[in-house]
Amino acid sequence: MKKALSLLTKPILLLTVTSATTILFLLTSQPNHQLSTPPESSKRDNMARSFILWLHGLGDSGPANEPIKTFFSSREFRNSVWSFPSAPSNRVTCNNGAVMPSWFDIHEIPVTANSPKDEKEVLKAVQKVHATIDKELAAGTNPENVFVCGFSQGGALTLASVLLYPRTLGGGAVFSGWVPFNSSITPQITPEARKTPILWSHGMSDRTVLFEAGQAGPPFLEQAGMSCEFKAYPGLGHSISGEELHNLESWIKGRLHSSSS
Repeated sequence: MKKALSLLTKPILLLTVTSATTILFLLTSQPNHQLSTPPESSKRDNMARSFILWLHGLGDSGPANEPIKTFFSSREFRNSVWSFPSAPSNRVTCNNGAVMPSWFDIHEIPVTANSPKDEKEVLKAVQKVHATIDKELAAGTNPENVFVCGFSQGGALTLASVLLYPRTLGGGAVFSGWVPFNSSITPQITPEARKTPILWSHGMSDRTVLFEAGQAGPPFLEQAGMSCEFKAYPGLGHSISGEELHNLESWIKGRLHSSSS
């Protein structure tokens, strides 16, 4: 049994180790751009407050993903507030019931387009994400300046949270994720939520969440009447690349609303 647990644990640990080491490698290999503190007068621009919520993958933590925000150096992100929450510890079926940070249960690894879905647990996790968004909107942030992003299990939760939020958000970005529920959820997607744009990025060499699981996303969204920009990355496994993050920066930047809009 111990050997079986080890084999089942290995793919899960890759969700943490691969993404974290990729991000750290990219950070250390980039030129050291130290942003100087601008004069007080230049801090006042017409960019309104924006909110970027990042949801990590299975077995990972929020703080471990904070280096991601260093890729967003454009002045448009000067008024951005980031949030990197950590998932609660739960038993995970695909890891032989081991307890680890997990937004909801996953029944099998690799995740395929037809993997079993635990919709009840997904919906519980969605409620927590919605509470975070509600709090940010209460602080005065325009909902169209709210972006939910996530990797792997966090990507699946990102998709569910955006689709089921009753208002139009700035966007949802899914990295190496999957559709965590069946088409029966479609009637619950409001007309406002259908206007939220989706960016979907997936490595073609992913052996943990198979590329086919990512490919199932756009058709699902199209049937729900939503737009999705899908980007495939040849040779990329179950990790996040610098190219993906730079594309995310441009994607969000093009959708930010100024304080005058």
